[in-house]
Amino acid sequence: MTTFWSFLLVLSGLIFFHELGHFVVARGLGIRVLKFSIGFGPRIWGIIKNGTDYCISAVPLGGFVKMLGEQPNEDIAPEDKPYSFAHRPVYQRAMVVAAGPFANFLLAQLIFFFIFLFYGNPVLLPEIGNVKPDSPAQKAGIKKGDVFVSVNGKPVSNWDDVSQYIGHSHGEPIELTIKRGSQELKLTVTPQVTTVKNIFGEEIKRPLIGITAAGKLRIEKVNPIIALKLSVERTWELTKLTWQGFVKIIERVVPLSALGGPIMIAQMAGQQAEQGMLNLFYFMALLSINLGLLNLLPIPVLDGGHLFFFTIEAVIGRPLTAKQMQIAQQVGLLLLGSLMLLVFYNDIARLLGLIPSLPQP
Repeated sequence: MTTFWSFLLVLSGLIFFHELGHFVVARGLGIRVLKFSIGFGPRIWGIIKNGTDYCISAVPLGGFVKMLGEQPNEDIAPEDKPYSFAHRPVYQRAMVVAAGPFANFLLAQLIFFFIFLFYGNPVLLPEIGNVKPDSPAQKAGIKKGDVFVSVNGKPVSNWDDVSQYIGHSHGEPIELTIKRGSQELKLTVTPQVTTVKNIFGEEIKRPLIGITAAGKLRIEKVNPIIALKLSVERTWELTKLTWQGFVKIIERVVPLSALGGPIMIAQMAGQQAEQGMLNLFYFMALLSINLGLLNLLPIPVLDGGHLFFFTIEAVIGRPLTAKQMQIAQQVGLLLLGSLMLLVFYNDIARLLGLIPSLPQP
C-alpha cells in the first residue's frame, strides 16, 4: 500500500502542478478554461465553478486543461472570440503551452528550497575512508581517517572540493595539507590518469589518487537566501544531467532498457517513501524535472511539439494547414504510443528479471 499511495501522491502532484501552469497563464491572459482534469477518461468527481469543470478522471496517468478554441476548426461564436485560445496572438498561445513545463521546473525548485531551508544542506566531509593499496595516495603516505585541509593551497570544505581539485590536476603533482589527529601534514602526491566509467557508462580518463570518502555528512543550516541559491543550483544541475541522459539515449550510449514507465515510478516512489518523506520529495523533484524536459521535446501532441508549430507559424506568418497538423499529430501519437509500449515492456521485463533493475536515485 505504501507503493500505491506514494505513487499516487507523486504522480498526482506532478500532474496537478503541470496543468496548473497552463491554467494560471491561460486565465491570466483572459482565455476561457472549460475543464481542468487530473487524469483521463470518465469523470469520477468534480465541481463546476465560473464556467470551469474542475474534476478527477478515471485514469490517473496524466491530465489536461481544455480551453475554448483549443481544437482545430472549433466553431466559436463571435462574442466568445476574445476568450478563445485560437484567436490569441501566437506569443500568448506559446506562453500558455510553455507554462506547463515551466511549472514542473518551478515545483522542483520549490521542493529543493524547502528541503534546504528546513532540513539543511548535506555536505560530505573531506575525510578519507579507504586508501587503495599501491595507489599514489598510499605511496605519498596518506592514511585512512586523514582529513583534507587544502589542495594546492586552496581550502577544502567538502569532498566535492577534493574531487574537483584532483580532477583538474591533469596528472601533475599536487600539494596536500591534511589533518591527522592534532597534526597538520604537508604531502605531495601525483595523481594517476586512469580510465573509468562515468554515470552514463562511457569510458573517460580521470586523474585519481586511489582514495574514497569516509561517507560522513555534516548538515549545514542555511538561511532563506542561501536556500534559494542552492535550490536554483540543484535544479539547474539536475536539469543539465537529465538532458544529457536524453541525449545519451538518442546516441545509444544509454540503452533503451534504462527507460521506465508507471510501474517503475511506482516501485521507486515506494522505495523512497520507506526511507522517509525527505527522500520521497527529492525523488518527486527529480521526476518533475524529467517531466518538464520530456514535455519540451519537439514531438507533436507534447507541449514541445506545440511550441515548435508556433515557431513555424511565427516565421511563415500563418499556422500550418489542418491537413499538415493532422499528419503531425498522427506521427506524434505513433511516437508517443511506441514509447509507452517500450516503457511498459521494460517495466514488466524488470519485474520478471529479464533486464536488471535500475539503481535508486
